Amino acid sequence: MKAGKDHDYAALIKSDRVHSRLYVDPQIFADEIQTIFGRGWVYVGHEGEVPKAGDYVLKRIGRQPVIMVRDHDGRVRLLLNRCRHRAATVCAEERGNARAFRCAYHGWTFRLNGELSGIPFPDAYGRNFHKRDFGLTSVPRVASYRGFVFGSLSPAGVTLEEHLGRAARELDLFVGLSRPEDVEVRAGINKYDYRGNWKLAVENSMDGYHPNFTHQSFVAELLHKIRSNPSPEHRSAFNPKSFSPGGGISRDLGNGHVMLDYGFRMYDPLNRDALPAVRATTPAGAQNLAELARRFGSERAADMLREGCTHTLIFPNLILIGVQIRVVQPISINQTQVCLYPTTLKWLPEEVNAIRLRCHEAFFGSASFGGTDDVEIFERVQAGLMADVDPWLLLSRGMHRERRDEEGLTVGDISDELTQRAIWRQWKRVMVQEHPAGSRRARSTRSRLARDEVEHERATAK
Repeated sequence: MKAGKDHDYAALIKSDRVHSRLYVDPQIFADEIQTIFGRGWVYVGHEGEVPKAGDYVLKRIGRQPVIMVRDHDGRVRLLLNRCRHRAATVCAEERGNARAFRCAYHGWTFRLNGELSGIPFPDAYGRNFHKRDFGLTSVPRVASYRGFVFGSLSPAGVTLEEHLGRAARELDLFVGLSRPEDVEVRAGINKYDYRGNWKLAVENSMDGYHPNFTHQSFVAELLHKIRSNPSPEHRSAFNPKSFSPGGGISRDLGNGHVMLDYGFRMYDPLNRDALPAVRATTPAGAQNLAELARRFGSERAADMLREGCTHTLIFPNLILIGVQIRVVQPISINQTQVCLYPTTLKWLPEEVNAIRLRCHEAFFGSASFGGTDDVEIFERVQAGLMADVDPWLLLSRGMHRERRDEEGLTVGDISDELTQRAIWRQWKRVMVQEHPAGSRRARSTRSRLARDEVEHERATAK
């Protein structure tokens, strides 16, 4: 496939399909980094990763290296990991605790709030040099919700509240209505790279169609366990004769945020240990538990706290599945890193937090059922994308049965591709704003697409 510098993104994305070029063209990737990751809100990390003053972790916004650090005043900051002198990174360790950041190149030292505190031999810079002008650059906009820290490299744009919209309530549920300081993100990280485009992981995370096939062994074992000892919620969410999954829906939350809303407990440690009773160990936790029980019933509230409360994508890179925070990090057009952060809650007893981690490990750990299956598929898809005689990918499943729920949100069956269509609509909305249909880029793409259609028709006619 020939990469081009000019694209009409509206022409590359149709209501029921998308063009292969969106996954393999380096110029498109560069545009994504500049536009989606360079101007909008991007998830960076959770405050629970840096609970104490001096705690830091290295992150990225697009391809920009960032330090997320809690300063001595208790404020979580996002600082670009780049010395203002000659651009060397000032922090090399992935995580830790520091009193300051010191550049190893020429010894410039920066406080935790980014201020330049000292340079060797300062007299050589003359009278017009002022340290206040050369501190570490802060990410232009930083905002948090329930401890989830987002950054934007653009100084202007919609607020984080506007960006999250209705998806904010899924962040509420993910943390069990907890305060930021009650969420712990210190249990470790499952991290993997794959040779494929970043959007493959984003689409897959909200794909309810593939588990019965890609994860067949896990699904078979889970269904066997459910058949042997179904809970009341399993009985209501499964077909009583076949015990085939049912009751779940896919939901478009707006702004590219989507979710798979299961009607049953999905993640399970798959061992014979009895699931511990859920109780609260603090007054604030007791209020959270009571509110969840009021909304969902006591049994489902307990399951949600043991195994996770939501299955949601916050566009473009944050995925909440089970008890994990999943972050998709684009590296290049065909290289992606995915980081999985299991979470625990301070107000849950130790045995409940332990089962949260066991449920995470069963499907998402490094030696688990799920992650390795998906990575294999991503790399097969990336290889298959190069066979571009017919370059379109079909995303039409369930279009005819989309419907509105009581809130006016578009929903579909759990295995429909409603979620992928919603993701791509937002992707197009953001990208088209930067490259309007009348531009030279748009005209060039339309011309190439017309040639693709003619070539495809000739090939299929033979």
